Amino acid sequence: MMHATLTNIERAAVGALSLIVILGLLAGCSLLGSPSSQTGDQAILASCPPDVRMAADVEVDGSGSSSGDAITSERLAIIADVVRRTAICGNGHLIVRAFSASSGATVTIYDGDLTLPGATNNARLRRVDALVEEVMAEITAMYSDAIAALPDGGSDITSVYRLAGEYAAQMGDDQLHLYVLTDGLNNIGTDLTSQVLTPEQATELASTVSVPALPGSSITVAGLGRINGDPAPSALVEGLVAFYNALCAKTGAKTCVSVTDYTAGR
Repeated sequence: MMHATLTNIERAAVGALSLIVILGLLAGCSLLGSPSSQTGDQAILASCPPDVRMAADVEVDGSGSSSGDAITSERLAIIADVVRRTAICGNGHLIVRAFSASSGATVTIYDGDLTLPGATNNARLRRVDALVEEVMAEITAMYSDAIAALPDGGSDITSVYRLAGEYAAQMGDDQLHLYVLTDGLNNIGTDLTSQVLTPEQATELASTVSVPALPGSSITVAGLGRINGDPAPSALVEGLVAFYNALCAKTGAKTCVSVTDYTAGR
């Protein structure tokens, strides 16, 4: 019986085809799976809050413990997802700030409306990718310098809730969507670093922290326990999740999400 064999040329062709397939699969994926197709954008549009403009506030922790190339890449991908959602949900407004030791120690990276012109939803959605690319180019260009300009001395994460309250007041009837990108290790004012807190202890501690009322808002705290080097112990992360969930609940927010890993579309 004769067996089919591949010539060297045929083997090379198969190898090249395989490489093309792999590269195509990689190109179709992103860190967050952020939707870029009309179908994905239509799904975002369907989930938008009705009859209200989004006011997105992204607060980026610039402290040393939550920096690094991998964490920076993840945060930029999250911001890109927020840009997309904010634009799709009614030409919203976006502010992106980096912070460190206090609410006064902040640097604004981006502040502007996200406008998608067009007479129909389909016409507007066709412009999403270009807008996201344009805005992210501006944010990415300023990101590193903004982080570097922050003062050292620790991380006051809870202070950004006051900033969010001021932003919400300025935006009037727009619905606040606050995203706090941080490892959660607050060490100024409220100490979340010197001991591992049980969920009960963390919840009790959150009750002592002053935060503004943010009724009807959506608050996402993402990156909890994501630090340079070895990952934080799971017990520490559980305490952080409990603390930030309790802090969010204290604001009267409609939606509270406190996680290590962000999921696109929140």
